[in-house]
Amino acid sequence: MAERSQTYLWAMRALFVGICTLFVFLRLLPLDTLPRGWAGPDFILAFTLAWGLRRPEFVPPLLVAAIFLLCDLLFHRPPGLWAALVLIGSQTLRARAPDLRDLTFPVEWVSVATTLAAMTIGYRLILGVMMVDQAPLGLSLMQMLMTLIAYPLVVLVSQSLLGVRKVAPGELDAMRPGS
Repeated sequence: MAERSQTYLWAMRALFVGICTLFVFLRLLPLDTLPRGWAGPDFILAFTLAWGLRRPEFVPPLLVAAIFLLCDLLFHRPPGLWAALVLIGSQTLRARAPDLRDLTFPVEWVSVATTLAAMTIGYRLILGVMMVDQAPLGLSLMQMLMTLIAYPLVVLVSQSLLGVRKVAPGELDAMRPGS
């Protein structure tokens, strides 16, 4: 039984890495040669936050840091800054996950929205203090809003297609070592 649960845990972690790899690949595809005037959602971040709230064991902190550091390097962002902010934000949500477990989805969504807003503001403030060129404020806010709008879809796909549901109270006892 324990071997099967470990296999399932690692399979879900591999699935998470696969989903992130797919979205990195899609974002790097040269589908349009002109710069876009709009910013789409950050699906990698949305999946990270959704899975971190629902099943924190599927997205360990080291994996989150590695994925977002790789994304920083591939997307030409300041290396480590967004990765650190995502790690802090995801760990904050992970710490609040037991309190959010019994609450409704809108409360979860507001919690994710405040965390994402704090991450976006922090990112822009740090870049501003360091006098690093950054995207226009409108594009940053648009990406944040698009990510928040896409979050319910990500949760729906995660829950219905991928089986990533909130931990039920009975599962907590089974997940403890020595049970």
